[in-house]
Parts: sequence; C-alpha cells; structure tokens
Amino acid sequence: MPRTYHLDAPADAIGRALGADAQGDVWQGGTVVPTGYAPVVIGGKEGARLVPRQWGVPPPPRGEHVVTHVRNIGSPFWIGTLRHTEFRCLVPATHFAGSGKTWLAVPSMPIFAFAGIWRDSEVPSFAILTTEGRMPVGSESSSATMPVILHPRDYRAWLHQDWKQAQRLVAPFPAQLLRNLGG
Repeated sequence: MPRTYHLDAPADAIGRALGADAQGDVWQGGTVVPTGYAPVVIGGKEGARLVPRQWGVPPPPRGEHVVTHVRNIGSPFWIGTLRHTEFRCLVPATHFAGSGKTWLAVPSMPIFAFAGIWRDSEVPSFAILTTEGRMPVGSESSSATMPVILHPRDYRAWLHQDWKQAQRLVAPFPAQLLRNLGG
C-alpha cells in the first residue's frame, strides 16, 4: 500500500484523463502524503468533477490516527460508505510508492486512478482502497497489499454502479501492466 504517491499533472490534464470537470481546480502536480491535500474525482447528477480533499479520513471509534487505506471492505465501519455511490471517488495518480524505495507506474495510463472513498466531516477527506499485493517482477516490494487501480473502462462503474456490481472492481491490478521505476 502506498505511503505516498505522485500526481505529476495539472488539474486540467487530470480532468481530461478521468473524464471529469476540473472546475477551476488549481492543482499543478506533486507528491501527496497522508494528511496532505490532493484532487479526487467524485460523481454526481451534474457529472464527474475534480474536488480537493485531504488524504486520510477520521478514524473509527477508539481510533487514534486518520485512515489513509481501506483494507477490509466488509467492515461495518466502511460498508455503509461503499454502498452509497455518492461517497465513492477516483484518486488520480501518476505513480506510487511500493515497499522500500520502489516506485510503480502504469505505462499504458500516464494518469490512472485508485478506487477511493470520501467523507465530509470536519475536513473533506478521502481514503484509498487496497487489495492483495501483486507487484511486478524486480520490485523490492514485500507488501501484502496494494492500492486498487482501476482500468479506465471501470471509472464510471466505480462511481455509479450498485455495490454488488462495483465490489468486483476491488481486485489486484495485473502485475504485468505495472512498471517498476526504481528508487
């Protein structure tokens, strides 16, 4: 699971790549770290649009730290959010950190999207879904999990389909489609 990721593209390019209205977002690109702000794509009646959110949703009861990754999609804490399409989002990225000093990218998609959820509490925030890890050969990763990377054909489904259909998208991305950028 990424401890950090890069989104090295301006908001208008992100909007074009993910089929969203950039709505004047000022993102110019850079590194995203937990509790940092980054754009995400949310759906809605007026169409997909780019909005700024903080990476890390408030913790569950008795939790102490913001939650940057959703691992257990069957958890009662997450299932309500996942069942409501208005709380699912696309988290755009250009590459992400694996374990160690490994950076990974998707060569066929210069800008790709992680499956995410968002919440509007005191601070509008988001988290990235993870699944079992399948890292490419030659990566230094020993991670048991990796972010859920969506294929472009699945962006609309993640944002709009009923949870019974959308949950099939929570699956490992084919390792052969990832490229190890090194450290």
